[in-house]
Amino acid sequence: MIEDGSERTSKHVVDHFSNRLAIRYFTKPNSGPGLTRNVGMEEAKGDYFIIVDSDCILPKTYLKEVDKALRTRFTDAYGGADAAHHTFTPIQKAINFSMTSVLTTGGIRGNDKLKSTFQPRSFNMGLSKEAFQSTKGFNSQRYGEDIELTFRLWKTNFETQFIEKAFVYHKRRTNWHSFFKQVFNFGAARPILNRLYPGSAKLTYWFPSVFIVGFLMSIIIFLMLGFSWLLACYGFYFILILFNSWINNKSLYVAVLSVLATLLQFCGYGLGFLRSFFRLHILQRSVKDTFPRMFS
Repeated sequence: MIEDGSERTSKHVVDHFSNRLAIRYFTKPNSGPGLTRNVGMEEAKGDYFIIVDSDCILPKTYLKEVDKALRTRFTDAYGGADAAHHTFTPIQKAINFSMTSVLTTGGIRGNDKLKSTFQPRSFNMGLSKEAFQSTKGFNSQRYGEDIELTFRLWKTNFETQFIEKAFVYHKRRTNWHSFFKQVFNFGAARPILNRLYPGSAKLTYWFPSVFIVGFLMSIIIFLMLGFSWLLACYGFYFILILFNSWINNKSLYVAVLSVLATLLQFCGYGLGFLRSFFRLHILQRSVKDTFPRMFS
């Protein structure tokens, strides 16, 4: 247990379980999740570390699926998918749909075809002790630290894989404001990661920005010129989102919220991406000045 600069100590909670579980307790100044995970892995006695976020629920079969997959094909790092639990709120289910659907993200968080090139996310990932010692673990970034670690793993010839059945129930954000802020930060971090690792840049990272700019232009063109065909294309896409979510979640209400979640996701990520790209490539700011909170 690593206490990352908390104002309210958890020692009394740890002590309550000390006679039932082999828990060791450490405190440190606040430095964010990445460096705190590093401290945990430095102190841990095992050979393989499993990392999940505090807003995740693990299915009972999770560890068995990880063990089975690594025995079948060992890799020094893995990532898994995320899903919505039946107890989640409608907003959480809608957000989960927008972040995992093939219609929105291409299914990148749960695409079996990406097994050998999967970029693990820290809400659900594993890392071997050897890989941790070689790469020194996460860096001090507040956003995109898991993706940055993946690039260094590949650079040092460690393999990653996607374990389809090792999924977690990921609560994510509980309201629209915090969700928008989260995806905005994700988008803002990507151009910086592209600058740090030039070979990692892909045209698909531009999709949310192009989508939201095109959506706004379709509205303007319709209002000024009366041309509706472009706006109709967006309308058709949102109808697909609606029906796909309705089928998957078996709730019309969640389906309607999924359309809103998708729009917020593209808007937040796209605007964050454009802001960092403009600052980095047009204003020629340094990486840290482009997105200061990423390195604070």
